[in-house]
Amino acid sequence: MNVKLISVLAAGLLSAAPAFSATVTLDFEGASSFQSIANFYNGGTDTGGASGTNVGVLFGGDALALSNDELGPYFSNAPTPGSIMAPVGADAALNAAAGFSGTASFFYSSSADTSVSIFSGLNGSGTLLGTFNLLANAQTGCSDTLYCHWDLASLDFGGVAQSMLFGDAANVAGFDNITIAPVPLPAAVWLLGSALAGFGGIARRRKA
Repeated sequence: MNVKLISVLAAGLLSAAPAFSATVTLDFEGASSFQSIANFYNGGTDTGGASGTNVGVLFGGDALALSNDELGPYFSNAPTPGSIMAPVGADAALNAAAGFSGTASFFYSSSADTSVSIFSGLNGSGTLLGTFNLLANAQTGCSDTLYCHWDLASLDFGGVAQSMLFGDAANVAGFDNITIAPVPLPAAVWLLGSALAGFGGIARRRKA
């Protein structure tokens, strides 16, 4: 096996995986309004059939995308104006099976004091790693829509998380520009390193 072949195999492996970067920001632009976000960011579609970039993030059925329409507007002044995420029930978790770590953040607008929690396991299982305690702010200095004022909330946490729960904020808050730092793909890195190490060993034996 030569270096060129190893490079081709590594490129294929990495291209087949979700496109992870240092941080990922979910702005919900292009998602179907009043539909579950579901697999929109997980290589599939939301329940309205729209698809986004695959970053390995799945949302529970109660996490809906929301856009303003002729019956609205429902929100204003959001960081990205097209769509936000609106939790409507307990099943409003963000799940990332590969994990995320370090710092998580989002913009929020809420009509009541509420919270969002980060857990080590999927769907709020495992260990509680941190909690955002969010104050009511939806109409601070404005009143043109239900959610018209947005604040940035950021949380540093230890360990590797797999889920963020928005269920406590159901029907009282909207969220936009959720940013997480996905854990790198260890399998892909390990396989590539092993292949290169193996090639190096073969090359040394041939020279000997």
